[in-house]
Amino acid sequence: MGTAVKAKLVAARAEKLFFYSPYNFLRKLDVATQQELFGTGAALHYAADANHRVFEFEHEGATVQFLYTFLPWDTDFFRAPVYKVFTALFADDTSATTLAAAGNAFRQQLGQEGAAYCFAELPAEDTRVAQALGDAGWRLVETRLTYFHDGVAAFEQPRYPVRPARPEEAAAIGRISAAARNEYDRFHADQWFADDQGDRFLARYAAAAVEGYCDDVLVPAEPGLPVDSFLAISDLQAHGVSLSSGFSRVVLTAVGPANRGWHLKLVAETVQRARQNGAEYVLMTTQATNRAVFRTCEKLNFRVGGCGHVLACSHFN
Repeated sequence: MGTAVKAKLVAARAEKLFFYSPYNFLRKLDVATQQELFGTGAALHYAADANHRVFEFEHEGATVQFLYTFLPWDTDFFRAPVYKVFTALFADDTSATTLAAAGNAFRQQLGQEGAAYCFAELPAEDTRVAQALGDAGWRLVETRLTYFHDGVAAFEQPRYPVRPARPEEAAAIGRISAAARNEYDRFHADQWFADDQGDRFLARYAAAAVEGYCDDVLVPAEPGLPVDSFLAISDLQAHGVSLSSGFSRVVLTAVGPANRGWHLKLVAETVQRARQNGAEYVLMTTQATNRAVFRTCEKLNFRVGGCGHVLACSHFN
C-alpha cells in the first residue's frame, strides 16, 4: 500500500508483540532476539516484503495500522484471494471505539482489494486486537494450545519402530491426513472451507511434507502393520541458529483406525529423534479441544507453553 510502519506504534506495542514469538514461553531464550525475529523487529521491517501490506486508519488524532499479507500459495490452491493478518499497531491510550472503527475500515479495505478470505493467528495475550477484529465481525474459528518438551536430553521412554516416509508414499500420506478429520481445526470449523476443501488442503500439505516441505515425516515400521498414521517434523534450523538453540516442531500428524495408539509412539520417537540430533526442545500445537493429544502430552511429560486464537473473515461488504 506504500504506507510505512510507524516506529512509535511498534514501541507502544512491544510488550504484546513479544508474545508473537513462537518461543516466548522458553525462558532460556534471549528476549531481544525473539523480539527482533518475531515481534518488534518483524513489525518494523514488515513493509519490506512485496506481499506485505500496511493499512492505516486515523480517527480523532489516533492512528491504527493493520499489518497483513497476501498469500499466493493459498490463493492459488483455493482459487480465491486469501490474506493473513499479522497484527495491529496503536498507542496504549487508543480507545475501544477507535479500534472498532479501525477494524471496520480495515475490513472494507480488504473488500476493495478483492479479498475472499482473511484470517489472523493471535496470541491469547493480545486481547485488544482480537476484540477489534471481533467488533468488525470477524469470527473465532479455533483456539490452540502449544505444548513443549524441554527435557529432551534426559528423555526415557520405550522405543517404537518407525521410519521416514518414502517419496512414493506422499499421496498415501495425503489420504491419511484427509481421512483423519478434526472438526475443531480451522479447516473444518470454519464454514468458508465448504465441502471437502479442508480435506484437500490437508492432503496436499501432508503430501508436500513428504516431498520435502518438512525435514522428516515419521511412519510406523512395525512388521505386518499397515501405514495408517504419520507425523511431520520441522527442525526450524534458521530459528535455532538465531536463538543459539535447537528445536523440532510437530507440524502435522494424523492417525487412522488401523494405527490406533500410534500418536503417542510417533511423538515419543520425535523426542528421541530430537535427542539424537542434539535439539533442546520439541514443540507441538493442537486444538484446545483435543483431549487425546493432551493425554499423550501428559504421558510424555510435555508442558503447556502458550495459547492462541484463529479468527477469520470472509464477508467484506
